[in-house]
Amino acid sequence: MSLLIKNISYLDIEKEKIIDHADIFIEENKIKKIGENLRLDADEVFHGENKLLTPGFVNAHTHLGMSYFRNYADDLALMDWLENEIWPIEAKLNREDIYWSSMLSIIENIKSGVTSFCDMYYEMDRVGDAAIESGIRGVLTRGMTDVDGKGEEKLEEFNRLYKNYQNKCGGRIKVVPAPHAIYTCSGEFLREIARRAVERYDHLIHIHLSETLTEVDNSKKEYGMTPIEYVNSLGLLDSQIIAAHCVHITDEEIELVKDKKFYPVYNPSSNLKLASGFTPVDKMLKKNIKMALGTDGDSSNNNQDFVEEMHIGGIVNKAVTMNEKAVPAIEILKMATVNGAEALGFEKLGLIKEDYLADLAIFDLESNSFTPRNNLISALVYSANSHDVESVICDGKFIMKNREIVNVDEKEVRNKVIFIWKDIQNR
Repeated sequence: MSLLIKNISYLDIEKEKIIDHADIFIEENKIKKIGENLRLDADEVFHGENKLLTPGFVNAHTHLGMSYFRNYADDLALMDWLENEIWPIEAKLNREDIYWSSMLSIIENIKSGVTSFCDMYYEMDRVGDAAIESGIRGVLTRGMTDVDGKGEEKLEEFNRLYKNYQNKCGGRIKVVPAPHAIYTCSGEFLREIARRAVERYDHLIHIHLSETLTEVDNSKKEYGMTPIEYVNSLGLLDSQIIAAHCVHITDEEIELVKDKKFYPVYNPSSNLKLASGFTPVDKMLKKNIKMALGTDGDSSNNNQDFVEEMHIGGIVNKAVTMNEKAVPAIEILKMATVNGAEALGFEKLGLIKEDYLADLAIFDLESNSFTPRNNLISALVYSANSHDVESVICDGKFIMKNREIVNVDEKEVRNKVIFIWKDIQNR
């Protein structure tokens, strides 16, 4: 299968510029040739006039199965929200519930240009099935805790997930262990996961870290260390860490992680809505820490609109630091693409470059958001919206074309979620 994209403008992340009038030849799942006026035979030709091609976006931290809970429990502090509202209703979910809610979230991600996600939830085999059917690239991370006494059971469940889904679909699906947080996992449990990550699970771990001041204060009281110092003492930082939030990372912790494979995932909408605080993005960027970007779940965001997440992420640190030059648009785009791909452990992903995986988003430059066409890099972060995403390619195949999801019936999914949610509330 081959695709030739003709005469399109594209975002070159490495050169930090827009390249105009390019032809891009895709064969199987890779970008094989970039040039002008390419004369190559292809199974399909896509005409790119008045279009902008970007690398597909990477949603590096989310909870796809929580789409039932958008606008369900709002305006609450994190632990009140979790313990009194979210965890009780989550306990009613079954495998099929999570499949359909995850599929709805995946559709929303695709429609905002996302081609890869990193999801932390449970019944992750059904999340994996939804990812496979929709055509998106996914990292499945089973959120694990042992405060309920079921840690060993969850580790065994993860082993089965890893055996059955790791590198499925030619590497499009990956599986990574995910201890939920230091306040839901014992030190022994975290140490065991750290050991297994090194010995069995490709040196990758996904975890929530330093999301709230309460988490940090309790960690200091209980362990005499901040959360990141604590997980380092347990061996977690011997692996590559997908570190969700890092809102209250300290200067000392920044020094600790700057030379490690530690990837903070910035979740601006969720952190703002839950009043968790402001991630010191500019400070970490100045230490050359590679940050990724994520939406978090629908219950705390309350959507999966990744273009909106870029916009909020691009402006909030300017106000917090009172520095209009903080976190420029190109840095947000790096977080959203190549940094996110690296954080998730994918190779040759996140750039429009020969021999890289063909995960791409196509924006309509004839929309109001791009009119007039001054600085298209700025436009992607400061004025674009998800409705400007016309088509999406993942692994060399269209998974959305002309705003229509290719592999899934979007209306059926919406209707199914509406029906199931009514049932859940009556259980």
